[in-house]
Amino acid sequence: MKAMVLKALCNLKENQMPLELTELPVPIPREQEILLKVSACGVCHTELDEIEGRTPPPRLPIIPGHQVVGRVKAVGSKVKTVKTGDRVGVAWIFSACGSCKFCLADNENLCPAFAATGRDANGGYAEYMTVAEDFAYAIPERFSDLQAAPLLCAGAIGYRSLRLTGLKDGQRLGLTGFGASAHLVLKMAQHRYPNSEIYVFARSLQERVFAKELGAVWAGATHERAPFKLNSIIDTTPAWEPVVEALANLESGGRLVINAIRKEGDNRSLLKLDYPLHLWQEKELKSVANITRSDVKKFLSLAAEMNLRPEVQVFALEQANEALIELKTGKIRGAKVLKMA
Repeated sequence: MKAMVLKALCNLKENQMPLELTELPVPIPREQEILLKVSACGVCHTELDEIEGRTPPPRLPIIPGHQVVGRVKAVGSKVKTVKTGDRVGVAWIFSACGSCKFCLADNENLCPAFAATGRDANGGYAEYMTVAEDFAYAIPERFSDLQAAPLLCAGAIGYRSLRLTGLKDGQRLGLTGFGASAHLVLKMAQHRYPNSEIYVFARSLQERVFAKELGAVWAGATHERAPFKLNSIIDTTPAWEPVVEALANLESGGRLVINAIRKEGDNRSLLKLDYPLHLWQEKELKSVANITRSDVKKFLSLAAEMNLRPEVQVFALEQANEALIELKTGKIRGAKVLKMA
């Protein structure tokens, strides 16, 4: 099979190609695993964090990719719930122990043994991959493979982030950064909180125009102040400056939810907080760590109910480096997805 493989960490710069197109044997599923013939895989900013060494170190060499859609080609001898030919997806959560205090409390995203698809186990930048049947999800029929792929991370983690804001209908929501996840959060928020106004902060004019096209009532640059204080803000950026600026836009008692696995740069020099401006008045700061299987299942159900359609830009498997470079340099409109031949 063909796969795009990361063999060494590096600083991704324009025209640098961190992933190598490689011919590998098709993996063989274990007793409780399925073999998936991959049709599409979303490209996520987390892959940049892995390549550049900001996440816990990936297993090298590794096949990245954790927004995977495909058909089941074969099943292990003890697989019970999935059959050959089923269309399923794989998300960031590859496995968890199932027995620690976090797993037992439905917080498997916090499990000390949490394993991530495309970081701790080979992912979907390939023609085939294996995964345990319990960590594969049926894809609603109304979505094409290309539409479904971004739902498995950008959508699911956006769903968790929106839930963690504690937003109530009629309250104002801010989104700082407007890529794959945020554009889906905007659509979800419009569906779940129809009386809430949505304000967007983004670095590029293209992103701000896109946000207004999707229904944001206001869109400005990262450093700008919204016309009103906001009850909740979700930050989906890789940088520290938007965190500080978002805190300044929060209403008293408001909550900022950070949807990012890591931030770039040295926080000691970049996170410059002014206590009265940024944190006083009982403002809250909350991070999002991974997702649970329940998040993915509930979100896919919601996405089907509201017919949520991500905007996608399609690349061939061999163009994975190009997609990553565009992501790194801010050439973003919706989600980027690899399509297998």
